[in-house]
Amino acid sequence: MIPLMHPALLGLAMVVVFMTLIMTKRMSAIAALLIVPIVFGLLAGSGPQLGDMIIKGVLQVAPTALMLAFAVLYFAIMMDAGLFDPLVRKVLATVGEDPVRISLGTAVLAATVSLDGDGTTTALIVISAMLPVYRRVGMNPLILATLLGLTNSLMNFVPWGGPSARAAAAVHAELADVFLPLLPAMIAGLAATFVLAWLFGRAERRRLTWTPTADASPAPAFASADPTLAEIRRPRLFWLNLALTAGLVAGMILGLAPLPVLMMGAFAIAVTLNYPRLAEQRARIAAHAENVVNVVVLIFAAGAFTGILNGAGMADAMAQAALSVIPPSVGPFLAPITALASMPLTFVMSNDAYYFGVVPVIAATAANFGIPPEEIARASLIGQPVHALSPLLAPIYLACGLLGVDVADAQRFALKWAVLICLVVLAAAMATGAVPLAA
Repeated sequence: MIPLMHPALLGLAMVVVFMTLIMTKRMSAIAALLIVPIVFGLLAGSGPQLGDMIIKGVLQVAPTALMLAFAVLYFAIMMDAGLFDPLVRKVLATVGEDPVRISLGTAVLAATVSLDGDGTTTALIVISAMLPVYRRVGMNPLILATLLGLTNSLMNFVPWGGPSARAAAAVHAELADVFLPLLPAMIAGLAATFVLAWLFGRAERRRLTWTPTADASPAPAFASADPTLAEIRRPRLFWLNLALTAGLVAGMILGLAPLPVLMMGAFAIAVTLNYPRLAEQRARIAAHAENVVNVVVLIFAAGAFTGILNGAGMADAMAQAALSVIPPSVGPFLAPITALASMPLTFVMSNDAYYFGVVPVIAATAANFGIPPEEIARASLIGQPVHALSPLLAPIYLACGLLGVDVADAQRFALKWAVLICLVVLAAAMATGAVPLAA
């Protein structure tokens, strides 16, 4: 019998209380991320160490918060200057105002941009390009958020994406041995996402009573319709802004410097190039200060949450407790069990905590039943579409902030579809032998 104050029970209770509070909107995400872990940390008897745990967790996310702060400012400056206006016009000209084509275009664009393996960059670029289209047509922005999260999480299976590298390192397997057998399942998941985009578009057609004749009018003149926007646009600097942004993305992909450094430098150049007067710079920064503060504060709060969850031993205890209840007869089926368990576990845990804390324990246990570590690594990746909705991730707060929707609303709307895509990927992985049914 597990004692009442066992770290595993406390960790589970902490996660449940936290999710309940934010899903029911009884408490803001920032407050819940801070108050709930502190209370449960005190219950765990870690009072004297809570300060160090919080600081450690915050320091771990500090580079991410720094990068996000300047990323939001950089891409906001690019939006203000009109860098994405031609892309928006091209999208409007291509997809028109047909919700089906807009949904499919969202999925294709998100999958393409996700090739760099970075969720934050993908969210910034795709939302910047597609949100004006959604607003003009009147489509539900939660569809954009859902398709963005699904395609980005699936594309993160690529070797330079974080999850695959973590999974391979956690079980000491070759990265190619983990990714290549999973490639057909990844493609199946993307295909299912495109089908989902088509269904979303069909539903929006009915809701908006769209007909082909309604799409006969030419694409609207984006940006010039608002005099305020016209004042801050810099169309003559388009090619310079495009070259700067392309260089920034290339620097990210090539790893020329740490991401925060690249973002800080790019922002300094962008704001000086487009708005050389100090008054203009202050106005542009002030216009986007709320988004920056909201994102950065949430990231630091999430760091405090994970710092206590890991520092108090709750994350490790939860993993050990979950494994202790697995009967020997179930052992040969640990690969599909791992795939199914990856959905809830990655939802409440960071990728680092999951892949370096939980997966090695599962792989060691599975080895006793003749299951190779590569198969456990592949199985552990299946839940990534659900992980994309985790309240501990920065991109979901960034995406919801840019879209103007509540995180809880996005989670409620997208979770069932994320689970469905995970099951499709799992079925394809089992059909191709990437994740075997039994040892």
